Amino acid sequence: MKYANEARAEGVPVRTGEILYEAMPWLKQVTGKTIVIKYGGSAMENPQLAAEVMADIVLLKILGVNPVLVHGGGKAINRAFSNFNLPVEFIDGQRVTTDDAMDLVRMVLTGEVNQHLVEAMNAHGNMGVGVSGTDAGIIVAEQARPELGRVGKITRINTQLIEDLVADDYIPIIASIAIGEDGGCYNVNADVAAGYIAAAIGAHKIIFLTDVDGLYENYPDPDSLIAEMTLGEAEAMVRGDKLSSGMIPKLSSCVRALDSGVSAAHIINGTVPHALLLELLTDSGMGTMVGGLASAQFLNVSPVSKFAAKLIENR
Repeated sequence: MKYANEARAEGVPVRTGEILYEAMPWLKQVTGKTIVIKYGGSAMENPQLAAEVMADIVLLKILGVNPVLVHGGGKAINRAFSNFNLPVEFIDGQRVTTDDAMDLVRMVLTGEVNQHLVEAMNAHGNMGVGVSGTDAGIIVAEQARPELGRVGKITRINTQLIEDLVADDYIPIIASIAIGEDGGCYNVNADVAAGYIAAAIGAHKIIFLTDVDGLYENYPDPDSLIAEMTLGEAEAMVRGDKLSSGMIPKLSSCVRALDSGVSAAHIINGTVPHALLLELLTDSGMGTMVGGLASAQFLNVSPVSKFAAKLIENR
C-alpha cells in the first residue's frame, strides 16, 4: 500500500491539470492536420534528446496530429568525411559534393541518421517509416551549380508515398536525398526540402527544430528575439542582409510554404526539452512564428478525422 502523501508532490496535480487544460484550444487547431517537422543540427546530436523529440512526435500522433518528419545530418556527414579522409569544402554555405562524396552522404543520411530516428520513434510503437527522398521519387532535383557537384536544386515533389503513409497512420521520416533528373542522386538542403514538401502536401504548419531560440532581428542580441512576424516581414528579412547563412534557407522555406497556403511556420530551439509541445500546445509558445493567413481559412487544407471535424466550433 502506498499513501498519497508519499507518491504525489504537493501542488503538482493542480498545475498539471492547468497545463493540460491550456493545451485544449491549441490542440483543437492541429488535430487531424498534417504538420511537417524539419529536424537537424545540434538538436539531433544528443541521443537522449533525440529520443525525447521522437516521443513528443509520437504523442502528437496519438493526439490526432499527422506529423511528417524531414531531416538532414550535417554533423554526421562531417564525421564520416573525416573518417574517410575526404576534404570538406563549402561554397556559399553549400557542401561541395563529388560523386564519391555523394555515395557517403547517402549512406550516412539513409543508413545511419534515418535509421536511428526510426528506431527511436518505434520504441513507442511501429509507426515510424524511414524513407529517402529518392523513394518513389519523393524529391526530384537537378544540379544546382557545376562547381558544387552533386548538390541539387529541387524541381518537384511527388507526394503520393507521403500521402499514402499518412493515410495509413504511419509517420514518414524522410532523408534529404533527391533523385536527379539525370537518374543520379543529389544532396539537397533539408530546410529547403521541408519547405517544398510542406507546400506540396498542403500541410497546416511547418516547424523547424534548430539549435537557437528562434529568429533574431539582430543576432545574438537576446532582446531582438522575434516571437511573431508576418509573411511580409519575413520576405523583407530574406531580401535584407541581417540573416546568418544557416537561417537564410529556413526563413526562405517559411516564405515558400506560406505562399503555398501553409497557415504558419515556426522556428524553435529543438535542444529545449519538449520544445514541440511547448510551441504548439501552450499560450506563450517558445520560438518564432511566421504567420500567414488566418488559420480559420485553413480548416480544410488537409483531411481531418471524423472526430476532429466535430471540434470545429459553430461560429
